[in-house]
Amino acid sequence: MIISLFILIAFVFMEFMAWFAHKYIMHGFLWSLHKDHHQPTVRIFQKNDLFFLIFAIPSWLNIMFGFINKNDIMIGIGFGIAAYGLAYFLVHEILIHRRKKWFDNTDNRYFRAVRKAHKVHHKNQYKEEGVCFGMLLFPFKYYK
Repeated sequence: MIISLFILIAFVFMEFMAWFAHKYIMHGFLWSLHKDHHQPTVRIFQKNDLFFLIFAIPSWLNIMFGFINKNDIMIGIGFGIAAYGLAYFLVHEILIHRRKKWFDNTDNRYFRAVRKAHKVHHKNQYKEEGVCFGMLLFPFKYYK
């Protein structure tokens, strides 16, 4: 039960952590790694893909040390971060950027709003003056 609770808490917290990292780190001092996501190259992988490690490593460490130390809270946090990583892959990479064509025939209001908010974010190809830094939460106006 406690593991499930902390999976949920960590997952929700990750949306705010990802927003903060995207706005202040990726569009801040690590723009050099995030830039190729806004100004794409023809490579399969982008420097931006390195941010995966920033979130994967704490997830893995929490799960590993949680099991070693029999700490259900750490295990829950680790799996919550991993669940958000899976959501990121499905929503950002598959649904929004369509790296695979799995969701091309969906006509869901939320999915359309996610795509619209992200499109507005990518209108600006530069470090400054960005909007909509979240992935799952964004202003209601994008539902219209």
